[in-house]
Amino acid sequence: MPDVKRRMIKNMTKLLDRALEIARSLPADAQDDIARIVLQLTGAEAASPVILSDDERAAIAASKEAAKRGEFATEAQVRATWAKHGL
Repeated sequence: MPDVKRRMIKNMTKLLDRALEIARSLPADAQDDIARIVLQLTGAEAASPVILSDDERAAIAASKEAAKRGEFATEAQVRATWAKHGL
C-alpha cells in the first residue's frame, strides 16, 4: 500500500471508515450518490441547482407567508409527522 494511502486511512475516523465499508457493498448508483454528497459537504463539488415545480414554489411561498404571520406547527404536529415517516 502506498505511504500516502496508508496515512489517509490512518487519519480516517472509525465512523467514516465504517460508513465507507458499508457504502462499498451498495450498488454503483448508490455509491455515486453517497460520493456526490460527501464531495458537496466538503466543498470539493458544488451542488447542482434544484429546479422547483410551480406547485413547489407555491408551497414555499405559502410557508413563508405563514411564518411571517407566526403560524408554526405545534410540537405534537411535528411529532406526528415524524412518526408517520418512521422518524
